[in-house]
Amino acid sequence: MFKNHPKGLLGAALSNMGERFGFYTMMAILTLFLMSKFGLSETQAGSVYSIFYGAIYILALVGGLIADWTKRYKGTIIAGLVVMSIGYLFLAMPFLITTKWIALGALLVIAFGNGLFKGNLQALVGQMYDNEKYSKLRDSGFQLFYMFINIGGMFAPFAAVWVRNWFVKIQGFAYHSDIPELCWQFKNGTMENSVLDGRFTELATQVSGGITPDMTTFADKYLNAFNTGFHYAFFVAIAAMLISLAIFLIYKRILPNKKAAAKVSKPQISKEQIKQDAEEIVQRLLALFAVFAVVIFFWFSFHQNGLTLTMFAKDYTQLRIFGIDISAEIFQSINPFIVVFLTPIIMLFFARLAKKGKEPSTPRKIGIGMGIAASAFVLMAIFSIGLPTLNEVKEMGGLSFDSRVTPWLLFATYFILTVAELFISPLGLAFVSKVAPANLQGLMQGCWLGATAIGNFSLVLGALMYKNISISITWTVFVSVCFISMIAMFVMVKWLERVAK
Repeated sequence: MFKNHPKGLLGAALSNMGERFGFYTMMAILTLFLMSKFGLSETQAGSVYSIFYGAIYILALVGGLIADWTKRYKGTIIAGLVVMSIGYLFLAMPFLITTKWIALGALLVIAFGNGLFKGNLQALVGQMYDNEKYSKLRDSGFQLFYMFINIGGMFAPFAAVWVRNWFVKIQGFAYHSDIPELCWQFKNGTMENSVLDGRFTELATQVSGGITPDMTTFADKYLNAFNTGFHYAFFVAIAAMLISLAIFLIYKRILPNKKAAAKVSKPQISKEQIKQDAEEIVQRLLALFAVFAVVIFFWFSFHQNGLTLTMFAKDYTQLRIFGIDISAEIFQSINPFIVVFLTPIIMLFFARLAKKGKEPSTPRKIGIGMGIAASAFVLMAIFSIGLPTLNEVKEMGGLSFDSRVTPWLLFATYFILTVAELFISPLGLAFVSKVAPANLQGLMQGCWLGATAIGNFSLVLGALMYKNISISITWTVFVSVCFISMIAMFVMVKWLERVAK
């Protein structure tokens, strides 16, 4: 698989795999943790989620600037892993995380560490393919790198859910996704009497082993067990960070050394060459920022997987497959699993097209990916027609099992979105590494992540729509932004292809 690729690619991929395992352990549970821990509404949790997810990527600009300025990409990456470990340690302490603001502070520590790590590791991978020996393998190299990221993400939701449910069980309860919100309704005095005497009491009896508990005591104890289980799940992320750090240190010496390369003397160049180079750099930067502008809308739509799509799993989806009860968070493992499964197939598909001289350019692949993403939300919109609004669901104390949609709807949606991701994210990273000026590689990778940040800061709009308007119209908005972005990409594609040559 790694044959003919630079030796350092495997080390970079494994290190990123460990870090992503820890990151997606957290992301799988973050939205529901915030709602369960602090009794936040969907919009409030969406606001915190958006700030954090946006900060992760906007701080990659800071990390890129630090690495480009110091030329110490490896040292910056190591610092990032250490800082992220500290942030996860904060989240793992129930006695410390007492308000949403303290939780947000811990999340911002993680975001800063991620900013030091993520873009700079991608820049190192790009530097490996600056060598003419490997330059033709750049796209496939980034696809392999991206696949290993998702091997880490594939198992993370299962680890997080297992720890949470294990702790709930040893406290004498069973897991049920609707109960934390019902407990907060009961504690805040907003629960209808029909729900209190009906669904809430029924579920409390069910998860308490058939014994009807005192509801006041039950609400406090269940929330404490549920939330403490979430906290302990963050220890999984800490362990993953330490493994990632160990792998990076083992492979460190064979990774590119930008600082050493900068000391090599360069040949004299004429004023005319300097002018030509300056004009080329301007064109390269304009092309990059054009692509950045388009992918903002992809990430605004795609990263709903941890927000509105997870909420949809909790509120509207039958959480049972082949007779086995599942958690809402488990759906997030579909995406990385499909990335790992499909990446070799897509690489083979593009390799065969390349042999025939018919392989689409990277910008054209990104445009195709935007169209595929739009089709995923078309599916969600069609199958959400006729569903009650979220406020109506809350008034009923949650939908009955038979009133919910099949879990295969989310499976299909995640599958299609993942195909779109494989056309956009790893190939976008390859495009940036190819087009970025040599002295701005870390910064441009940071700008790619900065574009992702803008999309992520906008995620809260999805939560607002999810709570306040029709579910099918909410998904239709995402159809529209992806479709418009596809058109914009195809309008620019010939210019982008010229710049990338």
